Amino acid sequence: MRFYGSKRLSYKRLEIASSLTCRGLHHTLRRGDLSKPYYITTPIYYVNAAPHVGHLFSSVVADVIARYQRLRHPERDVIFCTGTDEHGLKVQQAAETRGISPREMCDENSRVFKQLASAASISNTRFIRTTEEEHYRAVHHLWDELCKKDLIYKGKHEGWYSVSDEAFYTEKETREEVDAATGKAVRYSVESGSVVQWMEEETYKFRLSAFRDQLINWLKSDPNAIQPPHRHAEILQHLTSQEQLDDLSVSRPRSRLNWGIPVPNDPQHTIYVWIDALTNYLTAVGYPWVNEVANQTRSWPADIQVIGKDITRFHTIYWPAMLFALGLQPPKTVLTHAHWTMDRYKMSKSRGNVANPFEVMEYYGTDPVRYYLMRNAAIADDSDWSNEQVKKHYQRDLAGILGNLPMRIRALKRLPESYVAVHGESSSGNEAAYTLRVDPDNTADIPIHQMIYGEQEGDVLTRFEDRMNKLQISKAVELTIDMVTEANAFFSNTKPWESKSTEVVVRGHFYPYLALRLAGVLLQPIMPSVSMQLLDGLGIPPQGRTWDGVRQLINGSRVEWSKSQGPSSVKPLFKKIS
Repeated sequence: MRFYGSKRLSYKRLEIASSLTCRGLHHTLRRGDLSKPYYITTPIYYVNAAPHVGHLFSSVVADVIARYQRLRHPERDVIFCTGTDEHGLKVQQAAETRGISPREMCDENSRVFKQLASAASISNTRFIRTTEEEHYRAVHHLWDELCKKDLIYKGKHEGWYSVSDEAFYTEKETREEVDAATGKAVRYSVESGSVVQWMEEETYKFRLSAFRDQLINWLKSDPNAIQPPHRHAEILQHLTSQEQLDDLSVSRPRSRLNWGIPVPNDPQHTIYVWIDALTNYLTAVGYPWVNEVANQTRSWPADIQVIGKDITRFHTIYWPAMLFALGLQPPKTVLTHAHWTMDRYKMSKSRGNVANPFEVMEYYGTDPVRYYLMRNAAIADDSDWSNEQVKKHYQRDLAGILGNLPMRIRALKRLPESYVAVHGESSSGNEAAYTLRVDPDNTADIPIHQMIYGEQEGDVLTRFEDRMNKLQISKAVELTIDMVTEANAFFSNTKPWESKSTEVVVRGHFYPYLALRLAGVLLQPIMPSVSMQLLDGLGIPPQGRTWDGVRQLINGSRVEWSKSQGPSSVKPLFKKIS
């Protein structure tokens, strides 16, 4: 890729470097500052095709994190943004193919993505569209700010361009292969696998080269900036292996791309789709701010930005460089997840290997699909979508364990009207019909007691919180379902339905009941509707469904149960499927 045009060295590198040093990035706003709203985003989804399971996965990952933050810190505001990316050559060409205007196609397809968010119980507080007037103003303001700092200049751009990715690639970032069908040589992007073509055009460019050192210092100073760690290492290695970054093309001639935001004061050029798209994360929290310091402290930076691994470069090099240029902090963490594949290929309309998210949620239910996606979360490595695996998890984990255990303990006939389970020599009080002394030294109780109360690794809440803080969602889900599975095994081994001993019956009920009560709270971010139904069936009041409520339950010396606290009848948590 070659650049031509003015590259004066008079631009304000010193001003930029001094305005925001990497050493001070987190001094203004430390991680975990509860006075700042927790801000999380999904990528905005391109509207040239219908949504697939990969889009659903990104949204559910972000939603689970947002819901967990509300559960863990109910006093803290959560800002959760998702939306649609509606400009660019792909949209323009797709609309032309269909014989409709780009705006008509954007309205139609954006509506479908909004319906997906609703169907999947996504709790976003903002659904942004890049065709909004508010976003136009934000993009123009950002462009003008970069121009004021002499960070945008006009030149000539040559390189390998992918229409599919809306991106230019260098020679090293492409490979040439012979197409088996035509016998002709075709060049592809190494990163995305999309076809590229050589393109030359006049363009505006952003001085990305000015920010190499700052990007390197940022990543070296913050190992949490990009997750998982191996992608952090990949981007850092990419930056350090190059003596200089190429400046970034940030516009396209209007003659090639007319569906987009025009460059201010130059109607012959359209702002490049990635500059347009990335700015949405600022638009969603009110940029440009009237009182920049106050509002930045209030909402920015984003705590987590969830993206697919194929757009890592845009979000971890171009995006933070733009923010540095504006004197803003980068996101605290960019969570780059792997892909859901089908037949080992990334799902895409062109390959025809797309799992329809609406159809699978209609068949299995929304929460079971959310559970499957999070139980097998493709964060570090790709996961292959399999309808057989979805069915297996549904029947084994959900219907077979989580759905069956509440019915099993409910069917016990010899339970007293109420009981209180107390630890050690704690006082039981006189209100309960029976008192159970919880004895973790009892051989039968040890596995499930350790799963719940723990010792060396901490109790189940501590371990769940640790996994969620590390963004290990699948491990947090696994921990919870393993606890319920262990409780189910304990119930089967104890056989309280056969015993005439009140102690055996109560002990056989207590641990499964406690495990289900805890699971109902911990699974609220993953399966909100099922969790509500489970807790309703157990008769748990609102204050018992909070993090503080279950923390007090675990830390306390007594657990109370009464037949009167639950409804007289309950429906199965999961429907039968053929």
